[in-house]
Amino acid sequence: MLYIIGLGLNEEGISIEGIDAVKKCRKIYLESYTIEFPYPVKNLEKTTNKKIIPADRYFVESFKILDESKKSDTALLVYGSPFTATTHISLIQEAQKRKIKTKIIHNASVLDAVAETGLHLYKFGKIASIPKHEADSFAEIVENNLKINAHTLLLVDMGLELNECINKLNKALTNYRIKIDRIIVCSRLGTKDSRISYDKIENFSNKRTKKPFCIVIPGKLHFTEEDFLRQLKQAI
Repeated sequence: MLYIIGLGLNEEGISIEGIDAVKKCRKIYLESYTIEFPYPVKNLEKTTNKKIIPADRYFVESFKILDESKKSDTALLVYGSPFTATTHISLIQEAQKRKIKTKIIHNASVLDAVAETGLHLYKFGKIASIPKHEADSFAEIVENNLKINAHTLLLVDMGLELNECINKLNKALTNYRIKIDRIIVCSRLGTKDSRISYDKIENFSNKRTKKPFCIVIPGKLHFTEEDFLRQLKQAI
């Protein structure tokens, strides 16, 4: 059996169902290549009382974990919710082809927690990512979302600092001739040191923030969204 278990957003976020599943498993792997964890892995080992093995992209995408789960119960722990990364969907598809039983244990993710900004979740458009490599195609998604008055959630590649993201964002917006006044920066949503800041884009250029973080570009605001954002006083 292969268990893919969502960890939620903080070190105590794993569900009782998730912990019960971990107890059944001979090996527990932690997907470690899509996000920078806001807490030490050893804290998760204390919570689960199990040894946790970091799993890089090669290990997961090569389906080596399926070879093990065919022999004994194996778990893959995923920050947030299991299916926010398409890699894990591919893993399930391959497991089905090999007739390996699977169990998905869902949890909260940034897609839920971003509602802390006060923006209405149903008004978000397509999600995009700011990549570490040189590319600005994510701005096309921002542009299309703005055309339908939708908000844009921008996820961030591992390794990027806030000032790098702001520079990439400014460059991309300029190339696509998109004018943006204010943005929202969300840091460590769902944790005890969660921070949300709403400000002019240029005011983030020289700021730093703890990881993981994401950026939200608001579309047309409902008056209740405007009121909520006006009250945001937390600074990065």
